[in-house]
Amino acid sequence: MSRILIVLAVLFSTVLELQAQRVNNRWKAQIGVGVNRPFWSGFEDGLYANDINGPTVNLGLQYMFSETLGAKLDYGFNRMKNADEVPNFKINYSRINAQVVYDPSNAIGFLPNRMRIVLHAGPGYSIVKPLGGLQTDQSYLNAMGGTEFHYGLSDSLSLFLDVAYVYGFTSLDDYNPTIEGLGAFNGDLLYATIGVSISLSGCYTCN
Repeated sequence: MSRILIVLAVLFSTVLELQAQRVNNRWKAQIGVGVNRPFWSGFEDGLYANDINGPTVNLGLQYMFSETLGAKLDYGFNRMKNADEVPNFKINYSRINAQVVYDPSNAIGFLPNRMRIVLHAGPGYSIVKPLGGLQTDQSYLNAMGGTEFHYGLSDSLSLFLDVAYVYGFTSLDDYNPTIEGLGAFNGDLLYATIGVSISLSGCYTCN
């Protein structure tokens, strides 16, 4: 009888410990650095940026409700610059997005143990700030979606590649191109970053 009670006590404490992990170890911080490509349709006729621009810096805080579903709030900064053939300009493009996070890695089945795929998408707000006195700032709503490829270095740290597309709910008609054309960007953005994901309180969904 005493052995049975001991076994039950061990099982009970193990369940409590696992449940505590599930409650407490759900937060992750992310930071990524990379490049961006603004789509030329967002510029006034005759103006366009380089195909590849930098830097792009993304900062995010993620919370997982379960092993597959979560949410995150993230901030992205992007610098874009004129191509060689057009007048000089530089633009800072910032965004903040609230996103749904979905991790289908366990269902995929063929991924190596240390690799995961994470999908993310959600609405946000973009702020475009021309540099060098090129007229006024602009702001508009956006929606974005992307895919992260993670490789786990430890129970609490992983490297990731994030590729995402940001769609701007705006158009060239939203400003006066004669006055603001050189410093305006009302369009879509594609970015790619490489970064690290850090579990803040354990490894509830460690990679």
